[in-house]
Amino acid sequence: MTVRVKLFAVAKERAACDELTVELPTHATIADLRRSVTIAYPALAPILSHAMWAVDTAYANDNTKLTEQSEVALIPPVSGG
Repeated sequence: MTVRVKLFAVAKERAACDELTVELPTHATIADLRRSVTIAYPALAPILSHAMWAVDTAYANDNTKLTEQSEVALIPPVSGG
């Protein structure tokens, strides 16, 4: 299945785009997506262990299941004050 991932802030800068398209097996989870993104987009690898994921406007964990209709967002860590 094809999953589209929206990017923001530093993730958007590192990937040089605002959305990724990732091919995953049916019944994939956020953990599967994280692994695929790490391989396909190595520039994002350093932030993925600290990033949050959202699926359909709710925070998601590694066990969250995905569908082709899922609206997925990668939310990078933030800093500042």
